[in-house]
Amino acid sequence: MPEGDAVWRTAHRLHRALAGADLTSSDLRWPSLATADLVGWRTVEVVPRGKHLLHRLVSPAGARWTLHSHLRMDGSWRVGPATAPAPRGHRLRAVLATESVRAAGWSLGMLDLVRTADEARLVGHLGPDLLAADWDATVAARRLLASGGPIGPALLDQRNCAGIGTMWAAESLFGEGIHPLTPVDTLGQERLVALLDRARGLMRASIVGGRPGSERGAGGEEFAVFGRVRRPCHTCGTPVSKLDAGPVTQERGFSYCPSCQLATEIR
Repeated sequence: MPEGDAVWRTAHRLHRALAGADLTSSDLRWPSLATADLVGWRTVEVVPRGKHLLHRLVSPAGARWTLHSHLRMDGSWRVGPATAPAPRGHRLRAVLATESVRAAGWSLGMLDLVRTADEARLVGHLGPDLLAADWDATVAARRLLASGGPIGPALLDQRNCAGIGTMWAAESLFGEGIHPLTPVDTLGQERLVALLDRARGLMRASIVGGRPGSERGAGGEEFAVFGRVRRPCHTCGTPVSKLDAGPVTQERGFSYCPSCQLATEIR
């Protein structure tokens, strides 16, 4: 599933392409939106909220609406010139075009059209967004502490902090030397804030151009542990392991180093 940094880049790409322009065509291939016609509506902005995309528009009558989408596992928005051949395929879920550009949404996991004032119905449950200008690590740390359970799944719970997924959870836990199954309540506020700041730093580094080099191995690998199961840890040489954790039927995989991330705090 695309994580917050990938969604941030998608939102900004859509914003650059569409903001300030009127839509000359729209095709929403979603059962509840099949009759919605956004032609003549103007894009105000496209912004990310965790792993969600909020495409804010104003209708010709002046009403403000938001087209909300979520990429889920395989979704994407692709932008190209309006003069290019029209996109086709059974995975196509939305097409929005201006006189000069066309945006196509493929394999989207969610698509909703709500009044902008009602966005909270869709994203109000989310915790602080790691990439937002108003990010507050202290608030997110308090939510983590209140949630309980092991830190790995707690980081992935978007109600605690929005935008982080298994990739940056694994990398930030490694960076702070924390085992994914460490109970949240053994870490304390200060250590949780450091962990969250680490995750935010990694995600911001990804946005501005490539993975953070401070954790790149001698062979040029981009990650410390993610995607490196059974390969030697860059720090100690121990083979990287992987475990599944989370609520039943919702388990997620966490890569970690058994030597650098000791399980000493696990009860």
